[in-house]
Amino acid sequence: MADTKGARTSARLVESMLELIQTRGYSGTGLNTVVAHASAPKGSLYFHFPGGKEALGEKAVELAADRFRALVSAGGTPGEVVGGVLAALARLLEEGDYQLGCPVSVVTLEMGAESDRLRTACANAFESWVAPLAARMVAHGRSEEEARSLATAAVSMVEGAVIMSRAQRSVAPLRCAADTLTPLLDRP
Repeated sequence: MADTKGARTSARLVESMLELIQTRGYSGTGLNTVVAHASAPKGSLYFHFPGGKEALGEKAVELAADRFRALVSAGGTPGEVVGGVLAALARLLEEGDYQLGCPVSVVTLEMGAESDRLRTACANAFESWVAPLAARMVAHGRSEEEARSLATAAVSMVEGAVIMSRAQRSVAPLRCAADTLTPLLDRP
């Protein structure tokens, strides 16, 4: 995307939507709040996102997916990668006083039954994390079927550990997930 004033405004709106979903949820995030948070003119919202809140939410989910995919695509063994992801999530939760959650799981839980557009964006986000992790396991000697199954289970466990950590205000569930997943994923 070109670095124009419009592109920067659009990016600020998406970033603001993402941050607000993490702290307030999708349903608790109003468009006026997004516009104010982004310091953007209200008219720019519908100019850049004629589909309104749903379109903006979709882009926020895509941004979250891209950021998490970068973590999942880091170097190392499958266990090291997942261990690094869990450590990064633990830092994020602690630094954010357990107020930040995974925006993809939040949108899935809140809107998955109401909006096919958002459900599809969330499904694509999860797949974008499972696929590179599975590919890494295949590269480390697992069959494609086993790698796919383990990658799906690992992403599911990570998501659950984030939710439990927020509820308990402790990173202990994330550490338990790391202790379980790291050796399991690196086993030949």
